[in-house]
Parts: sequence; C-alpha cells; structure tokens
Amino acid sequence: QLQLVESGGGLVQPGGSLRLSCAASGFTLNYYAIGWFRQAPGKEREGVSCISSSSSGGTTNYADSVKGRFTISRDNAKNTVYLQMNSLKPEDTAVYYCAASYRQICQVGSSNGAAYWGKGTLVTVSP
Repeated sequence: QLQLVESGGGLVQPGGSLRLSCAASGFTLNYYAIGWFRQAPGKEREGVSCISSSSSGGTTNYADSVKGRFTISRDNAKNTVYLQMNSLKPEDTAVYYCAASYRQICQVGSSNGAAYWGKGTLVTVSP
C-alpha cells in the first residue's frame, strides 16, 4: 500500500531537540517534493519546510519562524525524509505532518499536487 508514516515526536523541554522522520512505503520518495507542515490546537495548518525532488536538486526551503533551527534532509537509501529540530520553543508545539507532491519543486506551505499525507506525529515543547 502507498503510505507515509511520521515518527519521532514527543515531549521535549524548551531549547531541546527532536528529529522527525517521514518514511514512505509503496513509492519512491526521491521522485517527489516533500513538505513538512504543522498544526497547533485552534490554529490553521502552516508550512514548516520542504525539499525538492532529487532530480530537481533537492533544494530546501524553510518558514521564517524555523530558519536556523530546523533542517530538512533526505535519505534515498532509506526512502525517508527527516526534519531535525533544534532550539525548540513552546510555540513549536503542534502535530507535524509530511506530504509528498508530484510537483518537483517545493514551496513552503504549498500542498499543490499533494499525492500522499501522513497521519502526523505530536511534538510538545514544555518544561
């Protein structure tokens, strides 16, 4: 079956770090642009980061709110995209989702051409 599964969420103190994983089954991730999104309770879903397909150079982009703190990367051998989150803040608390798009070039926050969505993983930043 075609599936995206997020993992790596949990409870972390402010200033701490987490690494989220987005693993694909049934399709090859390197052909897709991959985006990370998040949604906090009572708020709209927002884009966090994205990475273009490998054939398009794997260009990465970030929302201003996470630049310098988050890093998106791809491991084609593992068919997985990662989001390394450092210097976490309470406002980073949200359910984080990944999505795969048939568009090759990504834009942060855009779900145009999205083919697959994961179910999300919860990140809570609190003392």
